[in-house]
Amino acid sequence: MDKKDYDRDPEKNDHSTITSTATSARSSTVPVDASLSGLTGTPDTTVAAALSSSTEEAPESSQGNLSRSGPPVSPDKRAISIRSETRTAVPVPRAERRGLLARFAIIAEVEEPKDYTRRTKWIITFIVAVAGAAAPMGSGILLPALHEVTLAFSTTPTVTNLNIALYMLSMSIFPLWWSSFSETLGRRTIYLTSFALFLLFNILSAVSTNIAMFIVMRILSGGAAASVQAVGAGTIADLWEVKERGRAMGMFYLGPLCGPLLSPIIGGALSQGLGWRSSMWFLVFYGGVLILGLLFFLPETLKQRIDVVAEAEKDAVQETVGADGASLTLSRTKSRPSLHRTPTRQSVQITTRKYAAILRRCFLDPLRIILYLRFPAVAITVYYASITFGTLYALNISVQQTFSRPPYNFGTTVVGLLYIPNSLGYVLASIFGGRWVDAIMLREARKAGRYGQDGKLQFRPEDRMKENAWMAGVMFPAALVWYGWTAEKGVHWIVPMIANFFFGIGSMLVFAMATTMLTEFMPQKSSHGIAVNNFVRNIFSCVGGVVAEPLIVAIGDGWLFTGLGVIAFVSGIAVILAMKRFGARWRVRMDREMGT
Repeated sequence: MDKKDYDRDPEKNDHSTITSTATSARSSTVPVDASLSGLTGTPDTTVAAALSSSTEEAPESSQGNLSRSGPPVSPDKRAISIRSETRTAVPVPRAERRGLLARFAIIAEVEEPKDYTRRTKWIITFIVAVAGAAAPMGSGILLPALHEVTLAFSTTPTVTNLNIALYMLSMSIFPLWWSSFSETLGRRTIYLTSFALFLLFNILSAVSTNIAMFIVMRILSGGAAASVQAVGAGTIADLWEVKERGRAMGMFYLGPLCGPLLSPIIGGALSQGLGWRSSMWFLVFYGGVLILGLLFFLPETLKQRIDVVAEAEKDAVQETVGADGASLTLSRTKSRPSLHRTPTRQSVQITTRKYAAILRRCFLDPLRIILYLRFPAVAITVYYASITFGTLYALNISVQQTFSRPPYNFGTTVVGLLYIPNSLGYVLASIFGGRWVDAIMLREARKAGRYGQDGKLQFRPEDRMKENAWMAGVMFPAALVWYGWTAEKGVHWIVPMIANFFFGIGSMLVFAMATTMLTEFMPQKSSHGIAVNNFVRNIFSCVGGVVAEPLIVAIGDGWLFTGLGVIAFVSGIAVILAMKRFGARWRVRMDREMGT
């Protein structure tokens, strides 16, 4: 790793116990006490209660330096506007910019992404949010047209539903590699590559000649679009300070939430007027627009990239010739090459081991992300988000199946409109939920008197599970039961739709809370935390999409969603109580084991 990449260290200003640190001038440095692996991305899907955006800070001396003269400032004088902290972004010369086709970017890469102006940060956040809408849009756009797809390929509804279920499964698996590759190749390269593949696979989906080809192409397109789930939240973490990240993360997740809001409406209208294949061509157009936006308006934001080849070569040399040989070989990177001669046989062994190590790091090591589930705080947070996500996709299948048949008999366009209520709940919770949780974090830190030596409030991830979690834990399970029985009994359509609106609010609060907590439990590699969350929750959504249709046929909407509601309610209460009692202990142990 060269010095320039080292100086752009990605997320070193975050702490495992989230501390609102004051901004210093570039000439001064603030020692950090945490270094961890986490979740890139992710944004991630998924989620509006973002990292704490407190304006509680101690006054700074001139030029933003942390050094102070005079007596300590009392807590009631700590609050200042974050707008008063300004630093000048230092652009990277065009020839030295990193990432795929970086010279075409209109927004210049800078040495410290957090130094971008707020306007530039919001532009980049907007671009990433729009990209984040692609994956959920791809899953939702076909929901109103599943019956037409079944007829077109002369298959059964259960087989047709596999295109949705396996699409979600691919969204759980592919981010493991997108997350890992982003740490090596950078954010920009991953965005551009993945959406080029998204464009290609949607073209092939649109021209599919049989159900097998269609399902395979859908799986691949879902996996390509899932890159934002792994990398998006990490991009937001690259740009925004911890105390500002709450609102930014909330706005970012409006993108993934607008996908489910708009896609069924677009898909229903297109399918009824032009046939279901037109939905796939719409995704092709959307992917093309995204590629242009990413190409021109997304600079590289990852400050430090991992040099996989250099690390693999170092390991291979050490394994083959020992530490002495390694130092001799590595000395070739210095100004004067070493005169050390490596025997041919030894050279072949080094080369073989190097490429084996590269393959292992690229294709096997990403699976190690799953090992983060050994930490109880991560495991139960991911579990709660996954239960919620699984019920969401069971609900999506039910809406299409129930309201396209008697006694409702709605057409494709109207069925698409029925996905609006829960999506409105997502948007409402996304806008206001993040601010609410930020206020809770601020209140809890003040109540506990957690001030650092620099006079800044110290925030803890487990503080996010307070009254917001209790409200969500009751609201969305109750809404599931409400929807199930009113839909089964053929009550006027507005009644189950009101239930879906409250389901959207409650489930969004859970998604927001869970995703933000994971980025705070694992601040140094937020993409890994997002990836493991997406991995588990999309497996649940895949199961929900597969079993929903046969279960509705067997036992009806009422009993299905009563069962899901009970499971969700019990799970939520158990997770909240466990985090309240053991959360601090788990966090400390996790920090110790991960060396932070």
